[in-house]
Amino acid sequence: MRRYACGFILLLLGTATSPPPGHAQAEVPPRDRARLAEAMRLADKLGNDIWPGWRHTPFPVLLVTDSVEFLIGHSDPSADFARQGYDSLLAREVWTRPRQFPPTLLATFPAVGGKPTIVIGSAEWTGKSSTAWVLTLLHEHFHQWQSTRPGYYAGVAGLDLAHGDSTGQWMLDYAFPYDSAPVRRAVRGLAVALGRALDAAPWGRSSALKRVVSTRDTLRSLLTAADYRYFEFQLWQEGVARFIEYAAAGAAGESGKPAAEFRRLADYEPYGAVAAEGRRSLRRELEQVGLGRERRIAFYPIGAAMALLLEETRPGWKADYGARPFELAGLLPGTR
Repeated sequence: MRRYACGFILLLLGTATSPPPGHAQAEVPPRDRARLAEAMRLADKLGNDIWPGWRHTPFPVLLVTDSVEFLIGHSDPSADFARQGYDSLLAREVWTRPRQFPPTLLATFPAVGGKPTIVIGSAEWTGKSSTAWVLTLLHEHFHQWQSTRPGYYAGVAGLDLAHGDSTGQWMLDYAFPYDSAPVRRAVRGLAVALGRALDAAPWGRSSALKRVVSTRDTLRSLLTAADYRYFEFQLWQEGVARFIEYAAAGAAGESGKPAAEFRRLADYEPYGAVAAEGRRSLRRELEQVGLGRERRIAFYPIGAAMALLLEETRPGWKADYGARPFELAGLLPGTR
């Protein structure tokens, strides 16, 4: 999820609009086509290297432009879509309909046919460079992997956090104690401890990890059981999706050059540079985290930092991640 939109939320859709005559002749804008092709190339080439089994996750995307929505790679489009045809660059069928969603949206939810679909505006509308947009699309694609895990929806319901809300809006609006001074201090303490653990030399990593666990336990002692479940849910779902962006940038930087169409985009940035800046940006976020100001977005860098620590210190953690859903901080070394 992002500051400007949700990453995975169940929404109730409005009434579909019938396509006007000639609408099916619209074409995916060339810049967006190059970006989509690059994201799909990375998912296909590097998906299983970044995360076991991720490569086989369905990747339907609804690209929202000024007046048209393009549905790409969906196996069962709804009746309000008109078939455009097979796109050889994307290697997928493309369907179109008049725009229904705002072009600033960036979210993953069952938007079409009940299947988790990425709904995303162009890089220009969402305020991202082309490279950052591709990595964000992979972040959202990981939400598709999460939500297609067996038992995902039953598990989310079992958290007992919705309080009657069937739209998923509770994921954004849950009444976490963001304004509690002790909770704010504890969250900041955890974030700082995570940053220092990421920076720790090998001989200091063990004590740094103990400090992370200690600060996590301090925070947990200040929260109700429900509040802590919400915290863990956000770390598991959003923090690890943020981690995917860093992992994908690093892997892409070592995998060879992107296609020429993508590299020719004016705002293209090399993946290696983006990966290095992502790590620096994460450290700044951890040092400057402000729960009262950022609300639930503060959990993103915390979860990403935990995932990076797990990647470096706990082999096999990704299998545990799938087997123990909605629990990330509990996977830290030495906690069980």
